[in-house]
Amino acid sequence: MAYWNTRLKLGVLILGIFLILGFIVPLFDSGNPVEWGKYPKNLKPGAAHWLGTTSLGQDTFWLIAKSIQNSFIIGIIVAFFATLIGVLVGLWAGLKGGFLDRIITLMTDSFIVIPSLPILILLGSLSKGKASLMYIALVLIIFNWPWPARQIRAMALSLREREFIDTARFSGEGTFKIITKEIFPFVAGWSLANFINTVLVAITAESGLAIIGMSSNESATLGTMIYWANQHQAMLAGHWWWIGAPVVAKMFIFIALFLTMSGYQEYSALRRGKKLAAAN
Repeated sequence: MAYWNTRLKLGVLILGIFLILGFIVPLFDSGNPVEWGKYPKNLKPGAAHWLGTTSLGQDTFWLIAKSIQNSFIIGIIVAFFATLIGVLVGLWAGLKGGFLDRIITLMTDSFIVIPSLPILILLGSLSKGKASLMYIALVLIIFNWPWPARQIRAMALSLREREFIDTARFSGEGTFKIITKEIFPFVAGWSLANFINTVLVAITAESGLAIIGMSSNESATLGTMIYWANQHQAMLAGHWWWIGAPVVAKMFIFIALFLTMSGYQEYSALRRGKKLAAAN
């Protein structure tokens, strides 16, 4: 904790606020914030409705809370599975080498060079804007696991030449045990930083698809809030609270994730330096 820097502290603080807003605050609303016509339309922010209401008769505050929750759920699911698959595949390829390594490298390079955005737009068009959030998450996982796999493979190629790996092999440890017990601790810090970055990438991708109408516009996310606000010309009508809330929320979430990721990388580097200094 003593190594925590200002960026990491600030990032965790802002991120914590949004996680509370997205996962704790909605518990106090017994209704469905996406439901239309629940409240009078286009009310300005006030005591009864802190962020006003939309042209669809929704309370903007409860809607933004639910949207933050769903956007984080997508980001966390994509980041968890993409990082898990990428790390395991990359470590396996780097440790085993040979034909398996060449096949996995070919797969990762093939996925990396394929532009994901046109594919996502095509899939969204085929589903006629009704793609579920889990469907979007699955597609994002497919296109995001190769990046950590490629970088982790490079780390594994270096680590497999260390003496402790040879010792583990000679002692009879299997490949999976060597990966999880001997090698993973060396890449755990990087994996966490990649996880945070992938959350950011997934939220950005889903929001982009939703804004152009290629995601599930029936679910509440930050992207769908902006989509419906644009559809009803909230900016031109002066309903700034409707379109401003998700835009500001996205901006601060991105800032929080970036600060947390970069701050954690600095924190990890400082810890490693302290340990090496103590060892010498």
